[in-house]
Amino acid sequence: MILPSIAYGLFLLSVIGIFWTLESLSARLWLLLIASLIFYASLQVQFLLLMVTLMLVTFFIGNAMSAPLDWRTPNPRWQVAERRWNRRRSQLLWLGIALNVTLLLGFKYLGSILRGLGWTETSWLETGLGRAFFGDTLTDIIMPLGLSFFCFECIAYLVDVYRGSPAALKFADFGAYKFFFPKLISGPITRFHLFIDQLEQGQAPGLEGMVEGVWLIAYGAVKKLLIADHIAILVNLSLDNLERAGSADVWLAIFAYGLQLYIDFSAYVDIARGSALLLGITLPQNFDAPYFTTSLADFWRRWHMTLGDWLRNYLYFPLGGSRQGLARTCLNLMIVMLIAGIWHGNNWGFLIWGGLHGAGLVVHRLTLAGGKVNPGLKAFWATLPGIGLGWLLTQGLVFFSWLFFRLPAPDQFALALARLWGTAADPQFTQKVYLESLGFTYAQLLLMLLGVFGLMAVAYLFKRGFKLELNWPVKLLLIPLLSVLAWLLAPAETLTYIYFDF
Repeated sequence: MILPSIAYGLFLLSVIGIFWTLESLSARLWLLLIASLIFYASLQVQFLLLMVTLMLVTFFIGNAMSAPLDWRTPNPRWQVAERRWNRRRSQLLWLGIALNVTLLLGFKYLGSILRGLGWTETSWLETGLGRAFFGDTLTDIIMPLGLSFFCFECIAYLVDVYRGSPAALKFADFGAYKFFFPKLISGPITRFHLFIDQLEQGQAPGLEGMVEGVWLIAYGAVKKLLIADHIAILVNLSLDNLERAGSADVWLAIFAYGLQLYIDFSAYVDIARGSALLLGITLPQNFDAPYFTTSLADFWRRWHMTLGDWLRNYLYFPLGGSRQGLARTCLNLMIVMLIAGIWHGNNWGFLIWGGLHGAGLVVHRLTLAGGKVNPGLKAFWATLPGIGLGWLLTQGLVFFSWLFFRLPAPDQFALALARLWGTAADPQFTQKVYLESLGFTYAQLLLMLLGVFGLMAVAYLFKRGFKLELNWPVKLLLIPLLSVLAWLLAPAETLTYIYFDF
């Protein structure tokens, strides 16, 4: 039951229909929880018990942390009791964080550890139970879908409760929040209180809200099926045949992958937000034209925005943020981005990707500091040439770093790097990849990709420059057209969302 599909559409319609016929908040919460469990079971039933257990443990730890200090404690013992209470809350917080981090790192890195120990094959892998949790070898561990986002939300919830936010009092409240099916697999990362407050209000979307919800689903389907999955064909063919690719081919594939990743991920978020909107819930935005930013700091404010918010609130600020001097600020930025790389996967490429972004953020911070000393430098970045240079440097780093994101294994990115400059393509590459497989020349493919980027630029200009957006009657007219285009022009096989792997 993937997004988008006919099965998902029927499932969503059924949930919406039942949801709005129920008047009780409790009944609606239980409906969302049960429907979300069914949704997850349709994708990976073997990990359902694990996810439910993690949710229950987080729920009980949160309640234990929020238990108040006994007001009947006499004054002479109050300070001692308060210290014990705070120590107990701190211990519970670290227990919950350790559980989530251990589980997440275990699934991401246990395969590498077993591979290092030489434990690669066992006979029971051929059994049905083995195939449910492992691939071809013992080191090929299947990752529970949505575990990264699930754990990040759990950690955020526990930290918020520790800082004073009310804990979930009812299991149905927390369960519906944690397993809410539109955001379950790939976010956006959502905070408990922002989610549950909307459910408690129980405000049904009006006509404009319903149109917006369906529009987001149709728009996301077109982005995924019509654009991202077609670009993926070029990316996969090119990067799977690096031995024959020339430098121009590798650069084209990197540019294409940057577009694919953004369009693919934002398409999922659009469908998730549209689905939630039809249930009266507004999920946070995750993207705001990140490829038109002129600094890496601004890029991270507009790329995967809920992850950036999580990294700031639960890593960067606790490390000291920018309050402890320039050197410590730069160190904190590098630590946060390296952790972001580690979160994405257990290959060196993800660590390099995080390191490149960390280094870019450090350079940006040093440039800001230099601007305070040299007003001319600060003034330059506000000029048109400075803005253009900032955009080129920022997006050049972003797109170059996607190479390590797409090819995280050292042998893969080493080969790609070796062919980035001054390498001619094998004549068979152009014939087999471009002409026979795709039916286009290199120049035609480049123009099409630039056309996609140009459409993104026009949309950005209208929204940010002219403050113009489509109104709901226009969207209502376009929804059938988008739906038909997505249906007729989709590839024969719908590809898995890239961020499902994280």
